Amino acid sequence: MGNMLEIFATSLHFDYEVKRPPDGLWGAVTENGNWSGMIGMLERQEVEFALGPFTITPQRETVCNFVLPVHNDNKAILTVRPGLTNDLSGFLKPFAFEVWLMLLLSSVMIGAAMIFVVLNEAEIFEHSKRNAVPRSTQWVFSTFAQESSHWIPEKNAGRIVMATWLIASFIFMSSYSGILTAMLTLPRVTIPIDSLEDLVAQSKIPWRLEKGSMATQYLMESKDPVRQEVVARSSGFFYDCWKSREDIATGKFAGICDETTMKKAMSWDFSSTGKCHLYMTREKVLSGAMMGIAFRINSTYFDGANDVVHRVKQGGLVAKWLNDQITNTTECLKPPSSDRREGIRALSINVFGGPLIFVGGGMIMEVEFAISTFSYTVERAKAVSYSFPYLFENCLLITPRPKLEADITGLVKPYSLEESPDLMKLAACVIL
Repeated sequence: MGNMLEIFATSLHFDYEVKRPPDGLWGAVTENGNWSGMIGMLERQEVEFALGPFTITPQRETVCNFVLPVHNDNKAILTVRPGLTNDLSGFLKPFAFEVWLMLLLSSVMIGAAMIFVVLNEAEIFEHSKRNAVPRSTQWVFSTFAQESSHWIPEKNAGRIVMATWLIASFIFMSSYSGILTAMLTLPRVTIPIDSLEDLVAQSKIPWRLEKGSMATQYLMESKDPVRQEVVARSSGFFYDCWKSREDIATGKFAGICDETTMKKAMSWDFSSTGKCHLYMTREKVLSGAMMGIAFRINSTYFDGANDVVHRVKQGGLVAKWLNDQITNTTECLKPPSSDRREGIRALSINVFGGPLIFVGGGMIMEVEFAISTFSYTVERAKAVSYSFPYLFENCLLITPRPKLEADITGLVKPYSLEESPDLMKLAACVIL
């Protein structure tokens, strides 16, 4: 807008002094009904005009006059550019939650059906049903994990259930393996914020609104509950998108800004660092907003300024000025999924963090189970040892045989186990 100011001064023949608003704002209605920022200065007749450019709204036109729109602009969300991240639950991402729930329910139902069929077959055909339940359960999960199993039902009904689950689990696990392989080979960048709905749905990045801009009023007056929620849940305000570009690039917060300023910030970022740290959402918060220069009401320079703006636009100077300020944005305007990577890299341990945690949890549970089993065995052995004195008092004379292959009942004289009146006591004596 500096070029426009110089053309105004030359064409309309005036000298000027630049004044900044004390509050540093564009201009919005305050609680007491007055206007803040540069629009407030025009309302109080403190300045002749304000360059801006401002978004032309009916409310602002009540306290100032706008010349012909300089250009049209959009408003969108400016946030830190997303990149590749390691997700601990990435090994679960090939299937949605509903699919995993369906697989769990299918496993339970197939297991119950197999147990029911095998037990009933054993009753009908009068064959052994020993270990039918653990074998059926183990078979269901072994098949699901694509592991071989030597157990097979003896009759056709159980084999039909087996064939059904074999085909289903093969399809499920083949799909899972293929999708997981593709995700590891060609990782995809997840864009957490690409619309207002995404903004309010996430909680990782807070967002702020530009203070004194028309965006807050536009969102509040909208009947869309999502837009109203954006205002209600914002973490505060920031004064200017350009001045806040570094905070936004480091992920401190996201902001709703005009597209021209966002592209200018991207150009500065790429020119300074050679990388893109800012991302402009694809969904626009406001499209086609008319941007204009504001004059105080009844300004003597208003008509001449309108003619100047018309000639400048006809000559294409506005577009040239904007293009001169917005350079090096080609790479940053591409979607994050197209960012270049340094060749094929080996998978790091972070990629397998989720499975390793899962394995570690299983090992901890296994150790705890082993410790509890050992403790139970020790306690049981102690309980048996407490009864040994009583058993010795009632034991018969024991004379060990020198040969290991001798019958164990021959160790006891003069009675055998069958002749003993107390088999449990005699068995304990033999064990001792």
